[in-house]
Amino acid sequence: MIPTGGTAVTYPVGATASQSTVVHVADAGDGRRAVVLDQTAFHPVDTAWPDQPADRGTLSIAGADLAVVDAVVGALPVDASPDDRLLLGKEVVVRTGTEGWTFVVAHLVDGETPIAEGDAVDVTVDGAYRAALSAGHTACHLASLALDAALAGAWRKDAPSDTLGSPAFDALAIQESHIVADGAVDVYRIGKSLRRKGFDPEALADLDALAARVDAQLAKWLAAGGAVRIEREGDALADRRRWVCDLPGAAARIPCGGTHVASLQELSAATVSFAASTVEGGIELVMTTTATRAEAP
Repeated sequence: MIPTGGTAVTYPVGATASQSTVVHVADAGDGRRAVVLDQTAFHPVDTAWPDQPADRGTLSIAGADLAVVDAVVGALPVDASPDDRLLLGKEVVVRTGTEGWTFVVAHLVDGETPIAEGDAVDVTVDGAYRAALSAGHTACHLASLALDAALAGAWRKDAPSDTLGSPAFDALAIQESHIVADGAVDVYRIGKSLRRKGFDPEALADLDALAARVDAQLAKWLAAGGAVRIEREGDALADRRRWVCDLPGAAARIPCGGTHVASLQELSAATVSFAASTVEGGIELVMTTTATRAEAP
């Protein structure tokens, strides 16, 4: 039976393995089952903002290793009856953390291996893939802040600020964000709404120069080698979490449910490139961030 507190998650502290107990098994369609555990090291893809892909790995149950083909957020109303079906992935119509709902990590598996409530499970996450995504996600946040700083002079009106005090171009213009192994791709839209807020699109006339300014800021931050951590309000999947990074003169804080490196010393470089195209009503700007991980000593 799914506890009302939902799944406890250990990936925010960097865990890539956990010993767990099955609390629910549901039909996920296409011959797959959704396995819900009391706790897990598995990071699922979030339905509302699916920037970071799900972890890869296995569930070991009674000596059988089951590949997790996907991990998604599952949800049920707190007052659901025993007959109500667990909503999975895109079926979830509310944001994770919405009051009156229980949120869980649903591990999707193929095959007919017997799985029942109460079974003991060893969760194993692909550490190499996790590390690559974590590097990409940290670099993504740093690049967004460096972009905000590089475009600070492009505003003709006061605008909301980011965590470091620059006008929040990233937050105001972002349309999509995709974390990939050792990098990220962010898509921004510059249309009438952003121009009315005071942003001057002429700031994007020289994208190579913009990239150079962002890269210079990233190099300074990485050279400082600050610590990175996740601040948590609790251990449940639905509890709020923030990415915190110690930068020269300030600590950056951004709400985030993903995974990250533990220190900027783990990254030897981070660079960006830009591409812009004209779309209906404005400009689409794509920033591609590339992170290079430092070699282990």
